[in-house]
Amino acid sequence: MNLNSFFKSIIDSDRAPVVICDLEHTVVYMNPASVARYHTDITGRSIKACHNAQSNAIIDRVVAWFAENKENNIVYTSRNDKENKDVYMVALREDDGTLIGYYEKHEYRNKETGEMYSM
Repeated sequence: MNLNSFFKSIIDSDRAPVVICDLEHTVVYMNPASVARYHTDITGRSIKACHNAQSNAIIDRVVAWFAENKENNIVYTSRNDKENKDVYMVALREDDGTLIGYYEKHEYRNKETGEMYSM
């Protein structure tokens, strides 16, 4: 059993975009939903290249906050009413609490329209 395959499968099956970055702000992984949303795969490049100076300063501030305390793990970053979603930055940590990166998490608030357990 390869635990990494399980984690990758979870991220890849998420319908919401997930962009995972290391502490150097390099994108280490984008799930298929994020590639479709942003119309490009920037894996291996800096997330900061996609943001303006103000946004980059906010990213730095959030990552510094994550580093201050292992209890600092999620920050609400924006609301998109058009898509009925909230966006968060979430800390990624080793088992001992050491900060190793972060990711962007989208949470859509639309009510599910499908039938329960419809297969």
